[in-house]
Amino acid sequence: LVQLVESGGGSVQTGGSLRLSCTASEYTRMTECMGWFRQVPGKEREGLATFYSGPVPVPGAHEGYYADAVKGRFTITRDADKKTVHLQMSNLKSDDTAMYYCAAGSTSTCSPKRPWDFDSWGQGTQVTVSS
Repeated sequence: LVQLVESGGGSVQTGGSLRLSCTASEYTRMTECMGWFRQVPGKEREGLATFYSGPVPVPGAHEGYYADAVKGRFTITRDADKKTVHLQMSNLKSDDTAMYYCAAGSTSTCSPKRPWDFDSWGQGTQVTVSS
């Protein structure tokens, strides 16, 4: 397993923006897929966006997959060293308030709909959106 460290969470007003970052301790096959999830107490973990940087030519995976709830508002990017992913969040709503987690795995499917494919998880960073 690799270590994942998130940063960038905080408090923001409705309509505002935040940028989360997650850095892996190394780039290996176990971090070819990296993504973002979030969880509110009492609810299931929700997949948001994923980005695949491995060698398998999966259509669309190298641009990012997004959950419908955040499509058009959130953008996932990955640095050239492939160790860091960012989640740019804009037009934030109160419903976006949650603990945000970075995750990594070796899956070429690399979908936010498949949290069970991810082997490594960060500690989480809190995002609070208020009016």
